[in-house]
Amino acid sequence: MIRPATADDVPAIHTMIRELADYEKALHEAKATEEQLREVLFGDHPAAFAHMAVDDATDEPVGFALWFRNFSTWTGTHGIYLEDLYVRPAARGGGHGKALLTELARICTERGYHRFEWSVLDWNEPSIGFYKSLGAEPMDGWTVYRLSGEPLRDLAAPAPRPN
Repeated sequence: MIRPATADDVPAIHTMIRELADYEKALHEAKATEEQLREVLFGDHPAAFAHMAVDDATDEPVGFALWFRNFSTWTGTHGIYLEDLYVRPAARGGGHGKALLTELARICTERGYHRFEWSVLDWNEPSIGFYKSLGAEPMDGWTVYRLSGEPLRDLAAPAPRPN
């Protein structure tokens, strides 16, 4: 079963984010707290959204999708950017990942969004194969850039004023 996440799901989402970070060999980078997730998902001004994959027999969360709206100046419409998709190893192969993606695709079409996008690590062949089987295409010719840490702070610092 796929359903929108609730505030009660925050501990499970937090745990699965850490499981995903560990799988991606970057656990040391997973610094988000439950409090931060609760605020971004369920605060006064939610900036992101989540859906849960729940085991039908046990009602236990087995996966999640965390996403936010983006915007295309070319189409003039919003889209969905999937930040994280994760299904616990024991539940893989049960259709949960496809069901999560199907729900987000449904939201896109229902709301008139023209794009549904995400990133995948180059070495993650199982996921790449899965996405391609759904008809997703890599965006050849595009490279993601990230500014963080000290370079971000340096760029944000006010430039010295000429005398």
